[in-house]
Amino acid sequence: MDPVISIASIIAMLFATAGLIVTLQPGSVHWRWLAIAAGLILLNDLLLTNAYGLVPDVLPGRWNWQGKALALFATLAIAALPGLGWQKAGITLHQVSGSLRAAVPVALTYCAFFLAIALLFPDDPPNGETIAFQLTMPGLEEELFYRGLLLLALDRAFTARKRLMSVDWGWGAIVSCTLFGLTHAFGYANGSFSFDPIYMTLTAVPSLIAVWLRLRTGSVLIPVLLHNFGNAIGLMV
Repeated sequence: MDPVISIASIIAMLFATAGLIVTLQPGSVHWRWLAIAAGLILLNDLLLTNAYGLVPDVLPGRWNWQGKALALFATLAIAALPGLGWQKAGITLHQVSGSLRAAVPVALTYCAFFLAIALLFPDDPPNGETIAFQLTMPGLEEELFYRGLLLLALDRAFTARKRLMSVDWGWGAIVSCTLFGLTHAFGYANGSFSFDPIYMTLTAVPSLIAVWLRLRTGSVLIPVLLHNFGNAIGLMV
């Protein structure tokens, strides 16, 4: 099945990356947490695709409301488990004291980037469902998973840290952004792999901004709002 090969390949890249990192920095990878992260990626993909089409989609509309909702609920449920926690995953409205002043210019840069993309590559006029979906589900599901739960697992898998731009960066932050880009730009279909470097750039690079905001503010709130803005702005200009 093509989607299974695609996600299995992405998970294989994750383990290969971990192997390279542990070669460069011995003892810096906790393999149990890496396996947990890989399981989360697989589960997320399984739910997003309605078990790769095996589960009927009972919700009306042309957008994947059901898959997004299932993946979102799973993220919230798993993040609430003992040893994890919503607060640790950044699933909170609370913002670190003093962080908003630093976050505002970064958030404005994010908005300007997507406004420029929208002006350069205008979309067809949207219908109401498209606007409603883009203003809600992508940011909620993807940010809570990639900048929340998955980042928490990857940060525990990769222990090395470097202080930069007022936050402690780990390999988990970089890997989570790469994985986010790959799930959008990499695939397997009809017996061959495909990779879109432009789409990879347009997803992975903004996610680095979202990760910084998540780490600086301690919350996925601003990344969620910005993500939905980035998805929807092209529909409104």
